[in-house]
Amino acid sequence: MGARYAVYILASRRNGTLYIGVTSDLLRRVDQHRAKAVPGFTQRYDVGRLVYFERYGEISEAIAREKQLKGWNRAWKIRLIEQSNPEWRDLDATM
Repeated sequence: MGARYAVYILASRRNGTLYIGVTSDLLRRVDQHRAKAVPGFTQRYDVGRLVYFERYGEISEAIAREKQLKGWNRAWKIRLIEQSNPEWRDLDATM
């Protein structure tokens, strides 16, 4: 089976507020964040730009990576984003 799960990073803007999450449906989840459909952190801080994601075949791998990234300091997270997305473009969740 392919990579079903995704760990993702959303940002409010370049070098702005970051949010890290895990999901089995990246497109749907990013749409929920952008629509501010779920009250909470991303709604409060207007975090809706998909700037980074990784795909995994097993939920356990995705959750482990999410926890790892959440434990990183901010500079490491920014470096990770900028390695693959130096302009902080809003990425297409279907990729």
